[in-house]
Amino acid sequence: MIGSGLCFMFVNFFVKILTNGPTSSALPVYSSFPIHELVLFRSVISFSISAFILKSKNLPIIGQNKKWLLIRGTSGMIALTLFFYTIHTLPIAISSTLQYLAPIFTLLFATIWLKEKIKWLQWLCIFIALSGVFVIGLGKNTFENEGVSHQLSLYSWILIGVLSAIFSGLAYVSVVKLKSSEHPLHVVIAFPMISLPVMAIWSYFDFITPKGIEWLYVLLLGIFTQIAQVFMTKAFMFGDVTIVSPFQYLGSIYAILVGTFLFNEILPFSSFTGIFLILAGVLLNIVVKHYHQKRTHA
Repeated sequence: MIGSGLCFMFVNFFVKILTNGPTSSALPVYSSFPIHELVLFRSVISFSISAFILKSKNLPIIGQNKKWLLIRGTSGMIALTLFFYTIHTLPIAISSTLQYLAPIFTLLFATIWLKEKIKWLQWLCIFIALSGVFVIGLGKNTFENEGVSHQLSLYSWILIGVLSAIFSGLAYVSVVKLKSSEHPLHVVIAFPMISLPVMAIWSYFDFITPKGIEWLYVLLLGIFTQIAQVFMTKAFMFGDVTIVSPFQYLGSIYAILVGTFLFNEILPFSSFTGIFLILAGVLLNIVVKHYHQKRTHA
């Protein structure tokens, strides 16, 4: 999970510079690639790597549980596309932290498909985490003065970030549903199998050909995303979720450091407070869930 977080840090960095995020004296300016084109490149690389490994292991490209693989691929495609849009528009620390709301929505979806019950303390954790989203919105004037809001208001972009987390939560539930029947690579390849045709058609109308070192960055974007997805999928499928999950939230620290030192993103106090509330709510939920599991098995 730690390795997955580090890889996602590099992914966020490459998305930021390849979509012409905030300028920095430490970074040159690159072509402004459409978000869906970056998702397309990521899908091509992920599919190629996954398909090659599956073939080398004499495994079929498509797994057995078609329904949940379709849900995994579709929800993952929507979540990643929306997430890339928020990385481009919002400070990287905020866009990354909003994505960490996914376990909260995973919990809500688990009550439907996994028949799990939510304890009252977990409802409190959900309230704490979601309150962090509203606190981040208090920095509206600061962000708009810096031109961060672009064509939509800050609240709209925060809502898009939350929507991305909702679809990520659905994708996580699908991973749990698939863990007993599928190879981890079948879970990983479900995403590019859905996103490749969709993003190819979308990118046809405004495709920008990478130049020079941009090819390397696009390649690294796909490779790091693939490694991050494989690491995260294996962590959730084979590890104790209550133990491995907290380590993914180190990503917020990575994002704050990258945003501050490479993209000159200075966050207001309300944003740090909101980030703290989101992480506190999510982590407390993990602790509460682990505590109840121990009591149940005692």
